[in-house]
Amino acid sequence: MSRGNTYGREYQKPEPFPRELAVLIVKKACRMAERFENQAIDQMTRDARRALQRGTDPSAIVRQLDL
Repeated sequence: MSRGNTYGREYQKPEPFPRELAVLIVKKACRMAERFENQAIDQMTRDARRALQRGTDPSAIVRQLDL
């Protein structure tokens, strides 16, 4: 049995993914991850400060933030 004809089309070996494009995608993903991490840190810090100002025990904040 040959792999030649799949739904009326000849089998074509997929072209290799361009290395330069892969590198650019990885760099973009790293920048996005870093930005998200910084936003998460800022948000958790703000939330913790507010909770402390309301008199919340630090150990309760640790539990609530799953730290």
